[in-house]
Amino acid sequence: METINNYINGSLTEPVSKQYLQNIEPATGQVYSLCPDSDEHDVQLAYEAAKSAFDGWSKTPLEERMLMLMHIADGIEKRMDEFVAAESKDNGKPLKLARAVDIPRAVSNFRFYASAIQHFASESHQMPGVGINYTLRQAIGVVGCISPWNLPLYLFSWKIAPALATGNCVVAKPSEITPYTAYLLSKVCIEAGLPKGVLNIVHGLGGKVGQAIVEHEGIKAISFTGGTETGKRIAATAAPMFKKLSLELGGKNPTLVFADCDLDETVKQVVTASFSNQGEICLCGSRIFVQKSIYEKFRDAFVARVKTLKVGDPNNADTNLGAIVSEQHKNKVLSYIQLAKEEGGKILCGGSDLGQTELNDRCKNGYFVLPTVIEGLHFQCRTQQEEIFGPVVTLTPFENEEDALTMANSVRYGLSAAIWTNDLKRAHRVAEKIEAGIVWINSWLVRDLRTPFGGVKASGVGREGGWEAMRFFTEPKNVFIKS
Repeated sequence: METINNYINGSLTEPVSKQYLQNIEPATGQVYSLCPDSDEHDVQLAYEAAKSAFDGWSKTPLEERMLMLMHIADGIEKRMDEFVAAESKDNGKPLKLARAVDIPRAVSNFRFYASAIQHFASESHQMPGVGINYTLRQAIGVVGCISPWNLPLYLFSWKIAPALATGNCVVAKPSEITPYTAYLLSKVCIEAGLPKGVLNIVHGLGGKVGQAIVEHEGIKAISFTGGTETGKRIAATAAPMFKKLSLELGGKNPTLVFADCDLDETVKQVVTASFSNQGEICLCGSRIFVQKSIYEKFRDAFVARVKTLKVGDPNNADTNLGAIVSEQHKNKVLSYIQLAKEEGGKILCGGSDLGQTELNDRCKNGYFVLPTVIEGLHFQCRTQQEEIFGPVVTLTPFENEEDALTMANSVRYGLSAAIWTNDLKRAHRVAEKIEAGIVWINSWLVRDLRTPFGGVKASGVGREGGWEAMRFFTEPKNVFIKS
């Protein structure tokens, strides 16, 4: 059984406590590695290493920082098969999804910000006859990056890459549920020759490691992706300390299907938007609102397509949905299906975990839930209001545009939305009125790394991606020169 270690001051080190957590493969329910059970002492060591490295790293020429990020990207790419297998094993997602999305995106994150730092510019403002103002954008110092378990390396690297590119040093915490690819990243950084202390990865529980990062007086900014309740606790701790905060939180995203859509293409894409990564993506469209005139036709076609999805061993090429990330999360998802029944919902397909007789011997103790479609629920019931974060969606008919917007905007979240219509004017009109940070029209999860990413309401504070991330990880300083 392999033991994962922290990456502090350029070396792989055991936790100060010498205590470890069990790391379980979701598809089998078996322990396959040990993850450090770190605490505030490990965070302090990481901070000291980062603080010592900051002066040198922040003054490193941009081209050298660019080349280092490129080396890291190359190192991940050279180990592509190893990273893909690890991400699938750790998270439960299909092997083909990790190969098509997760690991290539992590490579792209490093390469994008390696290039972006070369083009990151600030402003100047001339005052004729008076002087000129120019703005410096300087690295903050030591920053904290805390990432979730659903897209482990994808989201971990999306925070780390812009932080490093802009000259900061990082104390980072991956999810203790999916730590393995962050551990592999540590090895890549060592091989790439990243200076000691520039990046430090501390594994462990959120309540111990994450909280210690947030509470540390020397860590000046926190970038966090995860649940809304955890985001609240982070904000309550960090705000009185005047830390910069970027919080990408939960979602309960609406999909609006209008009668004039291309029905076949819409059904196909909405199934993907509903159940990709077992529905464990904050952007998944879990509330599907369909115009009444096509509701039955859409419902029947949608359910028929969902029933063709294969749930099972993530290693199999024909698997569409792998395992739920943990037994605890599987039980949460199943509890919401039971709640939906109690609230009067009708289960159109799925509605349970996958029986052992339907799984191979390797996966007989894994955590699998069938893709579930529910209709007949009021749009304000708990099932339609609370984030489930699993392979569960609801279908609800609507009369008109106003009706659709009322239901879509009824939740406390506002991360993303998808609109399916061939009426361009309607598409623009609804996109403007919908309460979300990201809106896709006749598409889903098309991501350009240059664009801002984040939500409104309880879905978060601030934006990631593109220049937004570069601005977050720098402090602007205005300088005036008299003419």
